Amino acid sequence: MEVRSIYKYARISPFKVREVTREIQGLPVSAALDLLAFTPKKAAFLINKTLKSAIANAENNANLKPDGLVVKEAVVGEGPTFKRIMARARGSASRILKRTSHIRIVLTDEIRVETRETRKAKRKAEEKAAKRAADTSGAEGPATEAKKPKAKKGAKKSKK
Repeated sequence: MEVRSIYKYARISPFKVREVTREIQGLPVSAALDLLAFTPKKAAFLINKTLKSAIANAENNANLKPDGLVVKEAVVGEGPTFKRIMARARGSASRILKRTSHIRIVLTDEIRVETRETRKAKRKAEEKAAKRAADTSGAEGPATEAKKPKAKKGAKKSKK
């Protein structure tokens, strides 16, 4: 079963929050809470708050135990942007954009989502497979070049 929690209108840029949410995707809830506790960013505090809310939703609304929960997805959307003005030289003004975020965290207990370690292992295996494919195709490359007709050594270009 999936449980979600949304933090709307967080006063932080989505770009800054996405950096932290990428780290917790696919982790068990306990590991995600530990990671967020030791991340020295404002975004980590806001995500931690949202994650705890999602855990409380799972316990109270869906009767799930937090031990078996996994962060299925952590998505950050862009909220409304506050536009402010700062005075500049010669009576002109420049615009300041104060961005907001919508943080959505979805927890699940049904399927095990891959962790960062398994993603790294899978990526390394794919790189090895791609390297092997490149090596086998690289062996065929010089053989195809040998089939091209070569110019005769004694033949000269005619001038007009």
